[in-house]
Amino acid sequence: MIEINHFPVLIIDDQVNVDTMSGRAVRSVMDELKKMDISMQTATTFEDGLFCLQSQQSISAIVLDWEAGTDKNNNGIKKLIQRIREVNEQVPIVLMTEKRHFQDIDVETIGQVSEYVWKLEDTADFIAGRIRNVVKEYLTEIFPPFFGALMDYAEHYKYAWHTPGHAGGIAFLKSPIGRVFYEFLGENVFRSDLSCSVEELGSLMDHTHYIGAAENFASKVFGSDRTYFVTNGTSTSNKVVMCGSVSQGDVVLVDRNCHKSIQHAITMTGVIPVYLVPTRNAHGIIGGIPLSDMQADSIAQKINDCPLISDKKAPIKLAIITNSTYDGLVYNVVDIKEQLSSVVDRIHFDEAWFPYGHFHDLYTDRYAMCEQHEPHHPTIFSTQSTHKLLAAFSQASMIHMKEGKEPVDAHYFNEAFMMHTSTSPQYTIIASLDVSSKMMQGNSGSHLVEQTIEEAVVFRKKFAQLRADIMVDKNRPEHKRWFFDLWQPDSLDTKRNLTKEALVNYCRDPNTWCLKSENKWHGYGAMSSNQYLMLDPIKVSILTPGVRLNGDMESWGIPAPVLSRFLSSRGIVDEKTGFYVFLLLFSMGVTRGKSGTLLSELLDFKKFYDDEMPLNELFPVLLAENPGRYDNLTLPELCNEMHLYLKSHRVAHMAMDMLAQLPTPAMTPSEAFRSVVHKKVEEVPLNVLQGRVTAVMVVPYPPGIPIIMPGERFDEKTQLIVRYLQVLEEFNNRFPGFETKVHGVIVKKEDEGFRYYVPCVFKP
Repeated sequence: MIEINHFPVLIIDDQVNVDTMSGRAVRSVMDELKKMDISMQTATTFEDGLFCLQSQQSISAIVLDWEAGTDKNNNGIKKLIQRIREVNEQVPIVLMTEKRHFQDIDVETIGQVSEYVWKLEDTADFIAGRIRNVVKEYLTEIFPPFFGALMDYAEHYKYAWHTPGHAGGIAFLKSPIGRVFYEFLGENVFRSDLSCSVEELGSLMDHTHYIGAAENFASKVFGSDRTYFVTNGTSTSNKVVMCGSVSQGDVVLVDRNCHKSIQHAITMTGVIPVYLVPTRNAHGIIGGIPLSDMQADSIAQKINDCPLISDKKAPIKLAIITNSTYDGLVYNVVDIKEQLSSVVDRIHFDEAWFPYGHFHDLYTDRYAMCEQHEPHHPTIFSTQSTHKLLAAFSQASMIHMKEGKEPVDAHYFNEAFMMHTSTSPQYTIIASLDVSSKMMQGNSGSHLVEQTIEEAVVFRKKFAQLRADIMVDKNRPEHKRWFFDLWQPDSLDTKRNLTKEALVNYCRDPNTWCLKSENKWHGYGAMSSNQYLMLDPIKVSILTPGVRLNGDMESWGIPAPVLSRFLSSRGIVDEKTGFYVFLLLFSMGVTRGKSGTLLSELLDFKKFYDDEMPLNELFPVLLAENPGRYDNLTLPELCNEMHLYLKSHRVAHMAMDMLAQLPTPAMTPSEAFRSVVHKKVEEVPLNVLQGRVTAVMVVPYPPGIPIIMPGERFDEKTQLIVRYLQVLEEFNNRFPGFETKVHGVIVKKEDEGFRYYVPCVFKP
């Protein structure tokens, strides 16, 4: 089932290369292990051994010599064992010692060791056999429930008389291009692509056998009462929760900063949304919903003001909150549960970008399945994109549930689950969810998240230090003393040495990253409390010059779309680009080499800007795609032209202010979509939108938040929204190659350029 020689044994012994009785004994053991086809790695110091374990997760056992080291109390090896257990609490530790020294081993150490062998008294063959046994046992235990069963099934080469029709990949081998496809992906991909007809593996429909066991295992790992695997993304997970909780005409409290799948679920269920509006700063970075906005009297006023709700006493069936925000702000979830417990019985946290919160103390009380959950709290749902920032295949998602005031009937909730789940789920996606759960189990999960946070903090520190050095460099002309900035607390200092103690503090103390009223860096003004919102350090927003904290714009600037295009040409793709900010995500797959390359490319951009590089040298493809538009321009000239355009329209103030008032709802999103289905929709240009009702959701990037929802009317409250869309339309015409995306609008090529049209409900 598994190649044992792919998982080496790590031997840490300072005598391994020394011609002593102890050294000869350990080399004899190594000779016997080699005969058993077990590979090995050696280290002669504790430091090298620990580094080897941290850098190679395939280590299957660690063999330690109790007498190694120079301290007579064995404190060094005790600390090593403790550190190993912090990194991996399951990997077997085999302690080699002499019987006469066994009595010197303290109780705590004994409890952390898997096996003891007598180095000079047992035979080399016997010791090697004991090591082989613990390796085999460990390699058996690393398999989570479903993946182990899937591997076992695929390796039995059973004849398949059921779907899928490629029958383990054989069908692809009957065609030249099919063979190329087969060989590109590899045999196991096809042999593990099975049908729901394989009863022994279980069913995702009724959560049985190994699939059910895998979901139960994930539930324990992620701290939920119940967990469901979803194979077509958190977009579907959100729809499952909505369809399992609400129906036609119910009132739902919705974060205006919601993913479009939430809006789709609102349309599908026919509910009436009442919106909670988050703050926004001058860079268009979406903030949190003020806690005061969730107070009972504030919500009652929203219901009273909503013309679609006839019964002003109607109960709110569900509240939906985005946690974390796209830009990395996470709430104190306990505060929200306490605040909303008097007005709603169920809360759904869309945590698509936050599946790792459970696994590190930095995020205590800031994720939906947190331990602090009282009987009077609402029932809690969390939908998580396991594939986004943990290790899983694309579309791999989970729904977690924690019971509260309104219990969830598992049988009837599963009806909603089946409504959205394929009867032919991809087994490899299920397996990746199972493996991801196993990877996050115990100390392994916290260690992986800690490493990710460390990478992000080290990058932030290097960035801040580099910026500080450039800004005070007297050898540079004043106009060249500029660099990009980071959106982060000022408490992250720029001293040259980041000590281990300081690094640990930045990684584990949430107070470092909390948004406080007295701080200016975040740009949101007063906070509900100094612990209510926290910036997740692994989500890094880089600010380009041009915008002040208050929304006023500088005399010069570097719009982020230009920088983003440059980085893309160098093979660096960011997560999201605004006008003066772009977002980077650190994950378990980001290495220090990647972040070092990014810093190098940012310095290159600065050099090219300062040296006034011609665009035809920097962006030859851009000039070829847009002949005549950018000819003879330099990089600073392009940036200046774009910046002056954005400044003339005060886009920073516009982004902050355009949702100060929400549009007036004229019909429910479900009614608006009915007009789409029945083709009673008109595509209306921006200059005549007044009085029209939108049939779709309109979401500009930047800022990536819906500015108008289906069924809402363009009226006096939306004048700034329309003006913003007009600015984006003109920007895309003036700066081809740097177009901003606006989901929902229809872009048409006309004689005067590209024009935006908004699909609106037909006006008889």
